[in-house]
Amino acid sequence: MHVSHSARLAAGMLVIGATACDDADRMVEPTAIAAAGSATSGQFKFTPLPSSAVCGPSTEQPFLLPPGYTQTVIAREGDGGTFDLWDMNTQNETGPKAGRFLYRTHEIGSNGQVSVTDLETNVTRVLAQRADWERLDGIVWTPWGTVLVAEETTNSTLKDPTLPLARAGHVYEIDPETGASVLRAAVGSRSHEGLRFDPQGNLYGISESSPPTGGYIFKFVPDRRGDLSSGQSYALKVVAPTGDRTGAAVWLPLNTAAAALDSDAEATRVGATGYGRPEDVEMFTSTGNGGGQVLYVAITSENRVLGVDLRESRGGRDHATAFVYDYVRAGVNAPLDFTSPDNLALDKAGNLYIAEDPPGNPVGADIWVATPSKGGQHRPAESTGRFASLFDCAAEPSGIYFDKQGWALFVHVQHRGGPDPRDLEIRIERAE
Repeated sequence: MHVSHSARLAAGMLVIGATACDDADRMVEPTAIAAAGSATSGQFKFTPLPSSAVCGPSTEQPFLLPPGYTQTVIAREGDGGTFDLWDMNTQNETGPKAGRFLYRTHEIGSNGQVSVTDLETNVTRVLAQRADWERLDGIVWTPWGTVLVAEETTNSTLKDPTLPLARAGHVYEIDPETGASVLRAAVGSRSHEGLRFDPQGNLYGISESSPPTGGYIFKFVPDRRGDLSSGQSYALKVVAPTGDRTGAAVWLPLNTAAAALDSDAEATRVGATGYGRPEDVEMFTSTGNGGGQVLYVAITSENRVLGVDLRESRGGRDHATAFVYDYVRAGVNAPLDFTSPDNLALDKAGNLYIAEDPPGNPVGADIWVATPSKGGQHRPAESTGRFASLFDCAAEPSGIYFDKQGWALFVHVQHRGGPDPRDLEIRIERAE
């Protein structure tokens, strides 16, 4: 979330004469790039913005939005003793008070925080904080009612005292009431960001970088569902390529003890497939056609979002094979100014929201929406349209997350400029 990229190009409505292949090696027709028209179905419907926001001052209304949408500041840096760099979001997705609390990580270099806002009282407080937490980033609500958070650091300088030989960041499990935290070393030590569970209880994530081969995509299968203290780690490898590191894939088992100290080194050792800065992940589970599952992975420096078909596990938990394909890619089914995709969020209609991370941009950073393909399995999104854009060109949208009902999108505004540079938590909703 902090590496500069090239300036973006202007783009309008066009069709790129490129093709891709699905798992049967059939040619996929080029996909229209949306610059106008309705981008989505479901609760969030809008006409895409034709271009990014022109650079302007940082205000309490930081986003250019389509007509009919509102934005409200619900919390800000400093509330309840919170620090800088508000990053990823989740809610208490289950339980008797489901949806009442919004949890977030803070990507600061030390004394890392996890804070929470009570959406009924609007009170924000620090839930957990540790001196050795570095660059907390990924966060997810577990199926059993706790919070997982992860460090996005490749070479840690503040070591966890229980595992001082680990090279990189860790995953921690936090009690959402008391803030008590436990290291989940078995998940692996790497530069973490996105974290998501499949319905079988397996945990998926990434490593942002592992020179020279790139970052990897990981899976952790716990020995016992709901207990992350032990299990088997895997890294993804494409074994029958149909394109640029796409095609049929397998999950390679890792030496879990070694991965707990350096997941990247283990993934490199077994020959996993590398990508340019994987960042966030999101999980889509279909309720029809056998209940298929797809893991979306933002590949920031390659300006694309992968789809990873986890393939039905026939009632088991392993998902031993997978199929990797391009779901969104600049110049194929997204405009050329779709750049540096970072955070991901799915709405209830299956539309994938994608926040950019393009510091130093001549125009505002955007939130895009990719609409589901109408053409079947392993095909790119139907179109990709611009939903929102920041006026403050020094700022970055981060932590996009839909509420439980699907009527509100939470997002942070990091790195604000101007006289009040504090980070903001914004709620975007359709106007009544």
